[in-house]
Amino acid sequence: MQTRTLGTTGPQTSALGLGCMGMSALYGDADRAESIATIHAALDAGITLLDTGDFYGMGHNELLINEALRTAPAAAREKALTSVKFGALRTVEGAFAGYDGRPDAVKNFAAYSLQRLGRDHIDIYRIARLDPAVPVEETIGAIAELVEAGHVRHIGLSEVGAETLRRAAAVAPISDLQIEYSLISRGIEDEILPTARELGIGITAYGVLARGLISGHWQRDRKLGANDFRGMSPRFQGENLDRNLDLVDALRKISEQKNVSVAQTAIAWVLSRGEDIVPLVGARRRDRLAEALGAADYRLDADDLAAIEAAVPVGAAAGDRYPAAQMAHLDSER
Repeated sequence: MQTRTLGTTGPQTSALGLGCMGMSALYGDADRAESIATIHAALDAGITLLDTGDFYGMGHNELLINEALRTAPAAAREKALTSVKFGALRTVEGAFAGYDGRPDAVKNFAAYSLQRLGRDHIDIYRIARLDPAVPVEETIGAIAELVEAGHVRHIGLSEVGAETLRRAAAVAPISDLQIEYSLISRGIEDEILPTARELGIGITAYGVLARGLISGHWQRDRKLGANDFRGMSPRFQGENLDRNLDLVDALRKISEQKNVSVAQTAIAWVLSRGEDIVPLVGARRRDRLAEALGAADYRLDADDLAAIEAAVPVGAAAGDRYPAAQMAHLDSER
């Protein structure tokens, strides 16, 4: 597994990271034993970056990672890096109730995460969405105090815009911005990505397969369970879904010519966008992980990139990447 460095101040990590959210929440039921086996397989393959959120399954995901790391070989456990998002408020029924970036809340969230993870530090700590009621400087300042105390190693951000990046970076070094980036979600290229590069901030890209939509495995007639949030996602609805899967069909033709899968092409494209970008693959099973890992050895040349751009032009996706209520929480979309 090749390595990349997150920004000018962040840690060295594997070129691919493992996004663990789907093992606990939002994508329907998951198999606990298979989830742990998948984390073990990722560590064995050289993936070092494990991404989670304290609100994924109301702490379930952090406990799952704890179990996986405790039962992994010591060498792999020592190399593992934990990237944790915090701040999302939940109801008993599982609904989202806003975000809390107050300094006291930041330290409270961190204390619970450290306990659930069973570790003495969090490698990268970030608020999941900007709290509009709290200046970002106060939230970042609180994480900086956790860094000074040794409880956190690096400060990250998630789904914020260029102005917020600048304000945060003026308070403390920022290792990376976690944000959606894929062939069908390229909004960061206009202003956010150039600003991050100017400031020496890396990118951990989530949604590189658009939650499975551009994986090559999604079927038009797939039925989703009540606990799968993709059932509410605009890109998975009606005519939007048909138009988006037409893009996948075009991408499939290119992939077949190269004897690779659609998912490998989509992941390789994100890898090709710069050495400062680390794609997070959301594999929940070992077979999907193995497929994703194949992208690390897939090199796209200029002709490949031109063909991919022609098949999936900028702005070609139909539908927003979140429902309207969730889009309103994205500082990156303002």
